[in-house]
Amino acid sequence: MESAALYAHARRVEGDRLTAVLSNLVLPLMCAPMSFASSVPLAVACCRAGVIGGWQGGTVTSFAEFEAYLKALAAVGGAPPIVNMPARWGTDPKAADRLDLLERYRVPLVLSSLGDPSALVARVHGWGGRVVHDVTTMKHAEKAIAAGADGLMLTCAGAGGHTGFLTPMAFVPAVRRIFDGLLIVAGGIADAHGIAASLALGGDIACMGTRFIATPESGVVEGHRAMIPTVGADDIVASAAMNGVPAHWMRQSIEAVGLDAKALPAVRSPMPEGVMPWRDIWSAGQSAGLIDAVEPVADLVARLTRDFDALPAVPDWRGRLSRLTRGWG
Repeated sequence: MESAALYAHARRVEGDRLTAVLSNLVLPLMCAPMSFASSVPLAVACCRAGVIGGWQGGTVTSFAEFEAYLKALAAVGGAPPIVNMPARWGTDPKAADRLDLLERYRVPLVLSSLGDPSALVARVHGWGGRVVHDVTTMKHAEKAIAAGADGLMLTCAGAGGHTGFLTPMAFVPAVRRIFDGLLIVAGGIADAHGIAASLALGGDIACMGTRFIATPESGVVEGHRAMIPTVGADDIVASAAMNGVPAHWMRQSIEAVGLDAKALPAVRSPMPEGVMPWRDIWSAGQSAGLIDAVEPVADLVARLTRDFDALPAVPDWRGRLSRLTRGWG
């Protein structure tokens, strides 16, 4: 074969491989990559249970930990992992060793954020992987599409951590009008109805973050995990005071470190001595009001699957994913 034909053949093979991997999903669901909450046990448990296991690779400083995650996921099989990283890693020499690892383990899905993903897209496509870019606005969605992203994660209002402010009822259909690729919908989802609603709006996969923090496998401290089932949607406070970017925090954790949740500055501000956002002030999305208990990942996914399958009518998400990924070949 000529080189162009060999490349085309390789792309078809990888497209078929990704289609096969996604066929292992028991639900159109992804566990969000999350600072502090992401852990190897959480990602492994998610993939083993049949949902996409997200991991926050961009905040890991240890090369050994980065490789341990990839090695652990390669041994699991099941649903695919997705690794989150800054888009700038596509051109950053300091990240070359991490990208080499992703290529060595042929990670099928990369979630990029913050910046132009075009260089990362080119690199990931080289080993047959696909790039989903995290966006919160139409402007950013349009830029990611122009950069060649294979999919978009639409972070909508109600998301935990760094949040978006567009309602999914407007954001998802608007993006679907201009983009026929993979759409992952995030923000305020914690149950089967939320998954089905994401599909009905035009999404392909729902993303849950807060729901997976409230599992024994998440990497948060015990107080963070235990607090989530005790709070309601009205306890979630949006503030940029902690680190300069609007994010959602649990009111009770803000007050526990001596801050007034009703009088937070509008810009990044000094924290009380020894207090670190994320570690000591805890994040959660508005879906915390739908979470009643800490559940192991396997039990959680099994329950969500039963609830989802019991719904009267849902879109044909399996057929959609199969058609979509075969077009990637």
